[in-house]
Amino acid sequence: MSGFQTQSNDHLIRSNLWSSKIKEVLEDELMGTKYVDMITDFPDGDTINIPSIGQAEIRDYVEGTQVSYTSMDTGNFTFSIDQYKSSATYITEKMKQDSFYMSRLVASFVPKQARAIAKAMEAKILSVGPDGQTTANLNTINGGNHRFIGSGTSEAIGIKDFALADYALTMANVPMNGRVAIVHPSVGYTLSTLSPLTGLTSNNQRWNDIINTGALTGTTFMMNVYGFDVYVSQNLKVNTASETINGLTAAAGVNNLFFSAASDVLPFVGLIRQSPKVDSEYNKDYQRDEYVTTCRYGFKLYRPENLVVVVTDTDVVS
Repeated sequence: MSGFQTQSNDHLIRSNLWSSKIKEVLEDELMGTKYVDMITDFPDGDTINIPSIGQAEIRDYVEGTQVSYTSMDTGNFTFSIDQYKSSATYITEKMKQDSFYMSRLVASFVPKQARAIAKAMEAKILSVGPDGQTTANLNTINGGNHRFIGSGTSEAIGIKDFALADYALTMANVPMNGRVAIVHPSVGYTLSTLSPLTGLTSNNQRWNDIINTGALTGTTFMMNVYGFDVYVSQNLKVNTASETINGLTAAAGVNNLFFSAASDVLPFVGLIRQSPKVDSEYNKDYQRDEYVTTCRYGFKLYRPENLVVVVTDTDVVS
């Protein structure tokens, strides 16, 4: 016989309230979705197919002659809802009876789970870009390199890398507005010590306006370099093996992202099939309240032309 009782009204109400609270925390902290073209209307199943068309072809026209037609260049973009996450905990009757601070601990459960889920989602969003590229390759598009090793000392970031990222995006016809660089804390340290940039934080009006806002969970606005608003994040993907590109090698390098956040060219596409939902019930066999939070989602690189990855070593801080 199962040790679980039918969920009481108390557990049901608490589950609904906590699910709502988690959504509120995610809305406040999961800012990474601002860089994702989120799909809201989707069919059944866990695979999404998005039709696409190529670039329009322009020809000269001579009056009095027949217009030349070309067939529409169509394609199909596919991605899957491949992330199914859970977070579970329990509180025993003894714990509730013996702990004076139990109500406070229970209250902290929701934001802790929400932040853990937000971090997992954020890390996934920031990893699908590098995962969508070919490693150990320049990933050249229209003459601009979209993946390369940092040009600084010991494969650290360099000012040149911002210029190269700007060039690559511009050559790929990516809008100049809304350009963002999300970098690892080690890159933030390097930028803070580069003499051409040390005065930017105090003289940059954007610093004065939005220094404390951040763009993603755990990010901080730092400065603007070559038109890129620079944010620092600990959720970027770190390679597990060394990577060599164009003669330079980064050992276990981190993938720093450069792109435009213009709404019509967002680099990533995604779908949240199930928003975080809390289920709770009382297990009489183990004499405890049990809580489980689950969610399902998927993200993928959608516009490779709107992403430059600069791989840098992280052992630059001394």
